[in-house]
Amino acid sequence: MLLEQIQQTNDIKKIRPKDYPALAEEIRRFLIEKISVTGGHLGSNLGAVELTMALHLSLQLPEDKIVWDVGHQSYTHKLLTGRREGFDTLRKYGGMSGFPKRKESDCDCFDTGHSSTSISAGLGLVRARDLEGGSNTIVSVIGDGALTGGMAYEALNNAARMETNFIIILNDNNMSISENVGGVSKYLNNIRTSNAYLDVKDGIYNTLRKTKYGDEIVTGVRRAKNSLKQLVIPGMWFEDIGITYLGPVDGHDVNGLVRVINEAKRRKNCVLIHVLTQKGRGYGPAEKHPARFHGAEPFDVATGVPLKKRTKANYTDVFSTVMVKMAARMPDVVAVTAAMPDGTGLKRFKSMYPERFFDVGIAEEHAVTFAAGLAVGGLHPVVAIYSSFLQRAYDQILHDVCLQNLPVIFAIDRAGLVGSDGETHQGIFDLSYLSSIPNMHIMAPKNKWELSDMMKFAYRFPGPIAIRYPRGEAFDGLQEMRTPIEMGKSEMLKKESGIVLFALGSMVAAALEVYERLKERKIPCSMVNARFAKPIDKDMIRFLSCDHDLIVSLEENVESGGMGEKIRTLIDEEKLPVRLLSIHVPDEYVEHGNVEILKKEIGIDVDSIYEKIMKEIENG
Repeated sequence: MLLEQIQQTNDIKKIRPKDYPALAEEIRRFLIEKISVTGGHLGSNLGAVELTMALHLSLQLPEDKIVWDVGHQSYTHKLLTGRREGFDTLRKYGGMSGFPKRKESDCDCFDTGHSSTSISAGLGLVRARDLEGGSNTIVSVIGDGALTGGMAYEALNNAARMETNFIIILNDNNMSISENVGGVSKYLNNIRTSNAYLDVKDGIYNTLRKTKYGDEIVTGVRRAKNSLKQLVIPGMWFEDIGITYLGPVDGHDVNGLVRVINEAKRRKNCVLIHVLTQKGRGYGPAEKHPARFHGAEPFDVATGVPLKKRTKANYTDVFSTVMVKMAARMPDVVAVTAAMPDGTGLKRFKSMYPERFFDVGIAEEHAVTFAAGLAVGGLHPVVAIYSSFLQRAYDQILHDVCLQNLPVIFAIDRAGLVGSDGETHQGIFDLSYLSSIPNMHIMAPKNKWELSDMMKFAYRFPGPIAIRYPRGEAFDGLQEMRTPIEMGKSEMLKKESGIVLFALGSMVAAALEVYERLKERKIPCSMVNARFAKPIDKDMIRFLSCDHDLIVSLEENVESGGMGEKIRTLIDEEKLPVRLLSIHVPDEYVEHGNVEILKKEIGIDVDSIYEKIMKEIENG
């Protein structure tokens, strides 16, 4: 096998050019085989195989640097840098990450996970290189979807007038920027990237600059040239702001890619190479359903069907159903998402109410302020974004929604631990960053029925309100407990004395198991469904302090800024006669792995909670 010849970085350069197609095929077979077992981002990686090969052939790693935007397409990069054995533990606790990690390899120069960051990071590396007197090549690889993020344009604007080499590769797997306009474009592009053309052009410009009116003449020539190119070459927007545009280029032609990358390395400015690729290439099910194989669970290779059958609805399914029902009754309900209609459960809403559905692309900041405008215009927007992505729009939530006290509903999916995607995707900070904002109100449902009730309550509420719910199957216990929701009021589930479990959202299910264990030991215990992280139910805490010795707060969020911290502040300020045991995520980044394993490792699983309570009782 050709792949076996690649044991470490730069070994790909030992492969004969005529064997590049065979190597690409081996890499695809390897990825399909491994990801079918571990799960992971398949479609994006299958589409970037030849592009990654070309980068490794053109560059000298780790001296040269590749910044992968998002980073979920870096599997081939990991293969070509000697990490083949790590694929057996891909995205597992203690195993190899599904994203670039500097601690994993010196060929991973920048940790990524969120979108639209690579150009900014690459630009920083370029400036650092120049200040240090280096000459290595810096390449930022960004997808066409990530180019919808405003941060990418901020970076492009900053990079446009550089007089030093910086390469941006636009990996376009959906023809979203421009189409190849045929033979004329290819012909002119070949001329523009040839050695002769570059040498002659540079020579002419340098000679003209030495004349009396050199700069003015050069500017005039460039304007005339750009006017002509505008007619026949796509991507002229980049040229207009000062970035040399090369492409479109076939993203599955290794030799052609190598040639263009090598030419781009010769430039003394910022160069953008527009590469056309096919997401899911080489695997029929992924080519046919690229969205389904963006982040795939373990699947059957022959059919592409997931191995694990879902038997219960998850919270995203419940949200999806509620949104459709609300829209049918309330014509002012509109939905906003940031390039994730499937992941957030808005696909059905989109198909049934297309005129009331808005996908703004990977642009969370814009999504929130856009929703604020919708609210001012008399509509009732529901903004559905994952917890870890919503944090990118903190200023817009604070400044554009909450400052004006607008009725915007934030449906925060993937709140809490999400598992295999790791540090960049864990939704363990939303309670903290949202609760610091005046006028914001935060809820979390104990089960699937309460999510439905909270959505209806949020619609009636006249200000900003967020509902956070976890990934995975929706808890269907405690169905009999369905008391009406009141602003800032918790729900008493079990009333005794001694110990009270004060649980928020996803932690109610765990609290119920802990409650049952304590009852087996004949330990008196009450149980409360917090419902609100902001405002917390101060009256309930005061009431509980009268006949309970210990409040155990349970939340799937870091301590700082969380519910437990608010309860502790109340106890301290009012000198309430009760102790607090705060169960929370440690104030640290949580790595990738199975959610149940992660909960045990950080001490918020049922066993750990029970042991902590028993220890607290003993130390009483």
